[in-house]
Amino acid sequence: MNREENQSISIELPEEVAEGTYSNLAVISHSSSEFVMDFIRMMPGVDKAKVKSRVVMSPEHAKRLLLTLDENIRRYESVQGQIKLHDGEPTMPPPMTFNGPAGEA
Repeated sequence: MNREENQSISIELPEEVAEGTYSNLAVISHSSSEFVMDFIRMMPGVDKAKVKSRVVMSPEHAKRLLLTLDENIRRYESVQGQIKLHDGEPTMPPPMTFNGPAGEA
């Protein structure tokens, strides 16, 4: 076992955070040193949406998130079936790109 496996961490989840924040759109942009993920809630018939949460991560942690999310989606689909993506859903351009390439999810 390496040193990291021997350590434990205590994580506190405040009540106001435990409730979660609903998001149905994520806009992701990056610079050379960080990834910025804006989680947005869009409502039908409303032409303005608000960023409900912003998460900033280092490139290494963003890649760890990607790999962990992929693993969890595979586990979910093995039990619940394949998640279907609906074609034709509207997409929105990212609000900022830090003068670099931008992505959208």
